[in-house]
Amino acid sequence: MRTRTIGHRTVSAVGLGAMPLSTGDRPPREQAIATVHAALDAGVTLIDTADTYHLDATDRGHNELLVAEALRAYGRDVSDVLVATKGGHTRDADGGWGLDGRPEYLRRACEESLRRLGAEAIGLYQFHRPDPGVPYAESVGGLAELVDEGKVEMVGISNADPEQIRISHEILGGRLAAVQNEFSPDFRSSEPELELCAELGIAFLPWSPFGGRHRHGGLSERHPVLEEIGAARGATPYQVCLAWMLAKSPTVIPIPGASRPENIRRSAVAADLDLTPRECDRIDRG
Repeated sequence: MRTRTIGHRTVSAVGLGAMPLSTGDRPPREQAIATVHAALDAGVTLIDTADTYHLDATDRGHNELLVAEALRAYGRDVSDVLVATKGGHTRDADGGWGLDGRPEYLRRACEESLRRLGAEAIGLYQFHRPDPGVPYAESVGGLAELVDEGKVEMVGISNADPEQIRISHEILGGRLAAVQNEFSPDFRSSEPELELCAELGIAFLPWSPFGGRHRHGGLSERHPVLEEIGAARGATPYQVCLAWMLAKSPTVIPIPGASRPENIRRSAVAADLDLTPRECDRIDRG
């Protein structure tokens, strides 16, 4: 697979979003582990998880534990795999979502993630979502301390706006490695963040790249142009969608979710699909 860069690490141009393996109608454990293994077989070396990817308080950290188990069980060298996780979101006993951006909370969350992942240091640790109750600079400052102490190799932020990206970039002394925002043909309001990341050389990781969250109808129904280009290229609309994102900037690394091996295999192929400027323009225009 083609590669791109996050900070000082080289990773696959398409990653795996592991959230569907632990939330909602999650697959059986054997299928979930097979999905991670299929990603690795396809050349995927970026796996995105979070400490709150689970159903409720009874299985906290389910996704991190699952990813760690899958990597241990793979049977081959996985030293080049970058596991990215997140802290700053909370879940209550009923599975509801909350926020906690206090530096002391992020430190505890990071240490718990380290234990679940069985790692000496987390490859990429991301502030999951801004907490209105805590100054953003304080939250990012807490992450900077984790890097300085060696608990974290690189820092990223998620669901951030341009101002928060610039604040983080400054506080971290130019060490902000990644920004993970929602971006898809349906949800394009993160274009300014994508462009800023391209300007600063920061990896931009689109989550929900197929726009399935709160959308009606399939990707082809919502965006027939993806189907048309795919038919001409011998590709699926989903592969065309990912290729369009990759063409936006060399800093873009989509992380499509998958809960079945065949889905991540198909997504991985998109890394080798080069769209023409005209095809990209057609998608941009909808």
